[in-house]
Amino acid sequence: MANNEEFRDGISTVDKDGRRVWVYPKKVSGKYFNYRQVFAYTLIAFLFAAPHIKIGGEPLLLFNILERKFIIFGKIFWPQDFHIFALSMIGAVVFISLFTVVFGRLFCGWACPQTIFMEMIFRRIEYLIEGDWTKQKKLNKAPWDGKKIFKKVLKHSIFWLISFLIANTFLAYIIGAEKLIEIQLDNPLNHIGGLVAIIIFSSVFYGVFAFLREQVCTTICPYGRLQGVLLDGKSINVAYDHKRGEGENGRAKFRKNEDRKALGKGDCIDCKQCIHVCPTGIDIRNGTQLECVNCTACMDACDYMMENVGLEKGLIGYISEEGIETGEKGFQWNIRTLAYSVVLVIIVGVLGYLTVTRSDFESTITRLRGTTFQKVDETRISNTYNLGLVNKTKDTKKVTLKILEGNGEIPPIEFTLEPQTELKKNFAIIMKKKEFDIDAGKMVFIIGVYGDGKLISKVRTTFMGPTL
Repeated sequence: MANNEEFRDGISTVDKDGRRVWVYPKKVSGKYFNYRQVFAYTLIAFLFAAPHIKIGGEPLLLFNILERKFIIFGKIFWPQDFHIFALSMIGAVVFISLFTVVFGRLFCGWACPQTIFMEMIFRRIEYLIEGDWTKQKKLNKAPWDGKKIFKKVLKHSIFWLISFLIANTFLAYIIGAEKLIEIQLDNPLNHIGGLVAIIIFSSVFYGVFAFLREQVCTTICPYGRLQGVLLDGKSINVAYDHKRGEGENGRAKFRKNEDRKALGKGDCIDCKQCIHVCPTGIDIRNGTQLECVNCTACMDACDYMMENVGLEKGLIGYISEEGIETGEKGFQWNIRTLAYSVVLVIIVGVLGYLTVTRSDFESTITRLRGTTFQKVDETRISNTYNLGLVNKTKDTKKVTLKILEGNGEIPPIEFTLEPQTELKKNFAIIMKKKEFDIDAGKMVFIIGVYGDGKLISKVRTTFMGPTL
């Protein structure tokens, strides 16, 4: 590991004058890259397929912010379920913290959409059209002739079309796949606002993958900054084993038939392949760095070189800083990880209970704003209420109201509650003056809400009246 820490004063993609240093990562191959491909393309397939998959007639996933309707694995959630959503967000933060403490920035290299799309789609297309890193450098330095113009136009056209597809896919998660297809088949002039919005979002995605690239990971993404706070010496990262790599006399180029151990040389042959394949342009041999997304490209490149020169693989691997010093390469529990784990288990348990016991109907009754009581005649008074109902099922309900506790009556009321809708309705409770508790000035009523003649909820409310 380098003793000079000056490299931490800046990032690898910006030079001393503040100008962008364009990264040309070398095409990588190897065991870990193959694993990443399988995992990444599985996630990509799920991303594009999920809006079209249905469970019980409902989309697998839907996040309709406009109508405040959310569907997760076929189960509908409404604003009334906000407490479940809030607890889920807290659980997600705890999980991310625990995952980062244990495995570092592994999510960034393996599951982050930015990395997956960049490395597994856009970068692959770039290699196919422009060639590997050396050819890309040469092409960018070459004059603008017909061949260069053709390759650049072809590449960026494909980039924008893929970005347009991604934007439409994300839109399907908001309005639903069926609604999206209906809009796509309709006259575009009928949806000018939506078309402009989707073009803007497509252009943003295009700009991210065509130009920003690793800048998203190194300077924009807040998770990358959070990593520096959460990591400690026990966190498992993609790391360079500096004790083995440097030896007594440091790294050195490989020479045939030499006894490196006898000469005090480390196993690192200073081939710089780990730097060439890095998508953020860092030297992993400098130690743990915020720019590292744990993509394992350097592990594959190093293993390939170690195998070719007859040295043991694993010079760069998944290991903690403490593991490098002690030789213990496995994960070690500590108080912090145990605390995170206990909190996460509790949150998941509570979240599971709330989800399972969640009602299919929500009922609220509130007194009509700005009113107290009204005089019906010389012997009766009334209160006006607002009934709020949410039907989370796919069934239509005939709703009626009945007083379960309290001396009063509700004028006959019946209405239809459509499937998966939210409805508000006003109604009144009438009672005789002589039965009202004038000393208290109010009385408690329990209202039963019935759907198709079956009690679906009970709601407590108060009746206001005259006082002495």
